[in-house]
Amino acid sequence: MTGDAFVITCEHGGNRVPAPYLRLFRRRHTLLASHRGYDPGARTMARMLATAFDAPLVISTVSRLLIDLNRSIGHPRLFSAATRSAPADVRACVVERYYRPYRTQVEGLVREAVSRGRCVVHVSSHSFTPVLNGSVRRADVGLLYDPARPGETALCARWKDSLAAMAPHLHVRRNYPYAGKGDGLTAHLRRTFSPAVYVGVELEVNQRIVFAAGRPWTSLRRTLVDSLRAARAR
Repeated sequence: MTGDAFVITCEHGGNRVPAPYLRLFRRRHTLLASHRGYDPGARTMARMLATAFDAPLVISTVSRLLIDLNRSIGHPRLFSAATRSAPADVRACVVERYYRPYRTQVEGLVREAVSRGRCVVHVSSHSFTPVLNGSVRRADVGLLYDPARPGETALCARWKDSLAAMAPHLHVRRNYPYAGKGDGLTAHLRRTFSPAVYVGVELEVNQRIVFAAGRPWTSLRRTLVDSLRAARAR
């Protein structure tokens, strides 16, 4: 191995609905603008990470309500209530036009780096709503990984330690608010690439900080980059 290579992705970077599918979202504008339509702040965080680590960046700005790029084919939440009842040929077209090209591009970047003898560190940028179904999410940052993958466990432990040293006021939790080994793009890539060549982490940022804007959000982005750089160097 000749060292790490970063790949940065953002599966829920926007709430755009392409023109041919706007009819499916009539009277759903409020939903599209909510956390269910996209991950606020995730695209900005992804761009900063990609710049900091000179990494290829893959972003989708198509709403997850059209098709969720972080779900596997056949998953019950691949399509939302707005698209699930669309004709089969319409859903198939969405898969071929938006889902497969995105997945193929990301997998191709990982494969290319691996072919050059690199170990890929893939950071998938996300954000989460502070309150879901009346339950308050008690974290500022979540680091999601598969505990069965030693490289992911070690990187997230170091990243969490670095965050604690640089910003002790932040509440950082591992595998929260979701389980890192659940269905998603990182899970797919784990099935494709061995632990020796692929390390996948989903970064989750509390939207409470994103919507605070100004200094808290700017400071958090810088801290996440600096702490990951420190974790990588250890």
